[in-house]
Amino acid sequence: MPAKIIQITKAKAEQTKSQKEFNRLVQKIETLEKSIVEYREIMVKIQQRALTELEPLRKQYFEQRAQLVYRFDRAHDSSFFKKNEKKKLAYLIQDIAFELIDAAGMEEFKPIYDKYSNEGSFDSINEEANQEVAERMKDLFSVFGIDLGDDVDLKDPEKMQEKLHEKMAEQQGAFEEHKRQQEERRAKRPKTQKQIEREQKKELEARNITKAVRTIYMDLVKAFHPDRVTDEAEKDRKTEIMQRVTEAYEKNDVLSLLRLQLEFERIDQSHIESLAEEHLKYYNKILREQTKELEEEYDNLMGQAQMISGQPAYMISTPFGLEFGFDRQIKEFKKVIKSIKKDINDFQSDEVVRAFLKVFKIPKHNDIDGFDFLF
Repeated sequence: MPAKIIQITKAKAEQTKSQKEFNRLVQKIETLEKSIVEYREIMVKIQQRALTELEPLRKQYFEQRAQLVYRFDRAHDSSFFKKNEKKKLAYLIQDIAFELIDAAGMEEFKPIYDKYSNEGSFDSINEEANQEVAERMKDLFSVFGIDLGDDVDLKDPEKMQEKLHEKMAEQQGAFEEHKRQQEERRAKRPKTQKQIEREQKKELEARNITKAVRTIYMDLVKAFHPDRVTDEAEKDRKTEIMQRVTEAYEKNDVLSLLRLQLEFERIDQSHIESLAEEHLKYYNKILREQTKELEEEYDNLMGQAQMISGQPAYMISTPFGLEFGFDRQIKEFKKVIKSIKKDINDFQSDEVVRAFLKVFKIPKHNDIDGFDFLF
C-alpha cells in the first residue's frame, strides 16, 4: 500500500508560515525518499548486469589485447621490421603488457614487459612508484599535522594505513581531550542570565519535541498493541503494524508516524489541516533534520555511483542517467572488442603491421587515455 500523502491542502494564501514550511519539507522528504529507493534499485540492477554482461566483455577485451602483445612480440623478433619500427613495437608491447598486468592481473605478461623495459622490471618500477606515492601521502598528511614518523614502512600499504589510523586516532583523542578540558573550564565559569535562559529554552524545546512525537506514538501503541488480542490473525496484523510504528518512533520519523495515523484512520485530513502552530513548529524542526539526513544519504549514493561508473556527477544524477551511462559502456566495450579483433586479423600480415607503424607515433609523454572501466 502506498504511503499516505501528508499535505495541508488549504489555499496557499491562507496558509501560515509554519504550514507552508511543513508542506515544503514534507514534499522534499517524499521526493528524496522516492529518489533514494529508485536509485538503490537501479544500482542493484546494474551491479547484477555488470556480472552477467560487463565482466564477460572485460575478459574478452583483455584476451584480445593479450593476442596483440603476442603478435607484436613475434613481429619485433622477426627480421622483417626495421630499427625504428621495432622501437614502436617495443613501446606498444610494453604499454599493453602494463595494462594487462595492472588492470587485469595477468602476471604472466611480466616477463614480456621486462623484456622491453629500459627502466627495470615491472616489479621494481611498481615498487618505486608505490614508494613515490607513499612519500607524497606522507608529505600530504604532514600538512594536516599528521606525522607518520620515520619507522613507518612506506612499501607496505597495509602497514602504512594502520599507522595512519593509529596517528589519526591519537590526534582525535588529543582533540577530544582538549575539547573536554575546554568544556570543563566553561562549565566552571559563572553563567550569565542570557546563557541560562538559552539553555532552559533549548531543554524545553527538546522536551516538547519529544512529547509531540511521543503523543503520536502512544496513540498508535494504544490502538495496535497486540498483547491483549486473542485472535491469531489479528495479533499478527497488529504485531506487523507495531513493528512499523516502533521503527518510525526510534528514528524520530514524525512524517512516517503521521502517515501511519492516516493509513489506519487514527486521524483524518481535517486533523492535518488543523495542526496547532506549536506542534507544527516542533514537527518542522524534526523534518528539517530528516531532510538533511536524506540529502546526505542521497549524496553518498551519488558518490558511490560516480566512483563505480567513472562518470561525472551530472551524467548520473538520475537513475535513468546511471543506466544510460552503463548501456553506453557496454556498447563501447563491444565496439572496442570488435575493432581489436579486426586489427588482430589484419595484423597477421607483416605489411599491414608496417603500414600501421608508419602512421603510429610514440607519445612524447605517456599520456594515452586508457579505456574507462565500469566496476
